[in-house]
Amino acid sequence: MTQYEMIAAELRRRIQAGELKPGDRVPSTRALVRDFGVAMATATKALQALQAERLVHPSPGVGTVVGPPPRAARRALRPGRHPDQQTDQQPELNRDEVVRMGIAIADAEGLAALSMRRIASELGVSTMALYRYVGGKDALVVRMVDAAIAEFPLGTPPDDWREAIAMVARVHWAAYRRHLWLASAISLSRPQLVPRLLPHTDAVLRALQGFEKSAALSTMISLFAYVRGVALVMEAEAQAEQDTGVTADEWVTEQADKLGAMIAMGDLPAFRELLADGFDYEYDLDKLFEFGLDVFLDGLSARLL
Repeated sequence: MTQYEMIAAELRRRIQAGELKPGDRVPSTRALVRDFGVAMATATKALQALQAERLVHPSPGVGTVVGPPPRAARRALRPGRHPDQQTDQQPELNRDEVVRMGIAIADAEGLAALSMRRIASELGVSTMALYRYVGGKDALVVRMVDAAIAEFPLGTPPDDWREAIAMVARVHWAAYRRHLWLASAISLSRPQLVPRLLPHTDAVLRALQGFEKSAALSTMISLFAYVRGVALVMEAEAQAEQDTGVTADEWVTEQADKLGAMIAMGDLPAFRELLADGFDYEYDLDKLFEFGLDVFLDGLSARLL
């Protein structure tokens, strides 16, 4: 029996024994990595095996929970037929449900786990049926971004330009915080046409009306790039912790002696001064985001003088 099969068997046993009841959240991939000492790919494969058996399913805003997907529980397939071969008795479907399932999968497993086939399997419909509602995967991701942003209403921007820009940045940060996949889904070089993001762009441009037009546009792009860039660090850290089972603090502790030796041997006086007297830096992404935002806004203030 392989490692992923052993993990799947243990979770299956807990479900069948009633230790994990319908609706209960099952251990996350990160928890499985920690508890079983396996790689992230192995933990993911174990959960996918249980999903294929309809013992668990991703739930929006919750994670992977016990029970079959709501639609799969009602699906009536002919014996021996694959879901993609089913042409009749398809459950009724709507676009919002497809989008919500896409978000649930991305929240639980990351954007890389998202596919039209996976969503169709979770919803108990054929893959081709999805295209009638959301088009292809790229179009689906745009709708997912739009729905995720909608969870964080912008409100009326303050009259003060600095407060208005900060408000938009913090709304984006909160959205990235809740949906770690969101930052990688948004493109700055080829921006998608996301209806609920347009008011955010408009709010920033209104706050920058004292700037020359090209400078205002560059400032707006730079602001969104800054917030997105820090958020991508957050996503990468979450993935690294899931893959290794080692937190950021634990990783720094493990590397401290090696770093100290490299600094001692190199011509790095500023590093030595920084770490003198046992200086300990608190690496908090929320504080880092706020610090960087203040630096960004202070720079804009200087340009306006």
